[in-house]
Amino acid sequence: MKLDILAIGVHPDDVELGCAGTILKHIALGKKVGILDLTKGELGSRGSGDLRLQEAKDSAKILGISVRDNLCFADGFFKNEEAHQLEIIKILRQYQPNIILANAYRDRHPDHGRAAKLVSEACYYSGLLKIETELNSEIQKEWRPKAIYHYIQDRFLNPDFVIDISEYLELKMEAILAFKSQFYNSNSNEVETPISSENFMDFVKARMTNFGRDIGVDYAEGFTVQRPIGVEDITTLI
Repeated sequence: MKLDILAIGVHPDDVELGCAGTILKHIALGKKVGILDLTKGELGSRGSGDLRLQEAKDSAKILGISVRDNLCFADGFFKNEEAHQLEIIKILRQYQPNIILANAYRDRHPDHGRAAKLVSEACYYSGLLKIETELNSEIQKEWRPKAIYHYIQDRFLNPDFVIDISEYLELKMEAILAFKSQFYNSNSNEVETPISSENFMDFVKARMTNFGRDIGVDYAEGFTVQRPIGVEDITTLI
């Protein structure tokens, strides 16, 4: 299966919070989209790794994505080095995505920035002929995505571009709330975290409102890039 877009998050729910609206919009446009989670998020204060795997499956059904994989790296302790890069390279060469959506380069959670750099470097190395990987005992062909876009997460970053996701807000929120263990539940006895407070979803919507305001729409998602973006037709920009 070849994907048009592969969204990568270090923790299950990163993608939903950062770019689920963009995913939904492009699926509606006929694009094939997949999600790759790097860890099970087992160090999270609420829930468990196995529970979050199930929640990720539930969210995937809501989003209507083509595939969702998890590399089961060690939450908090994965490294940007050869072994981890090779596992990501195998996925990139398997699905051959044109576009990668990845974690923010700078954020409150140190895993986010480390994952962003890991994914970015793996994308580059995936295009090198002399790095050999195998899938089902067959040598994989080299593949390098055309672009990597980093979705904005907890910390505010000035976006390089934003995408109108107003039409998909409610479905995005439904996909986020599939991770029931992580967010506000008045009946929960688990410890409160920065994302489980009662007003966290208000923050999520406010961030999208802020991004949307600059382009005159209700809700948008923001992205940063590490290199300039090429534009074919400036009349399509808003």
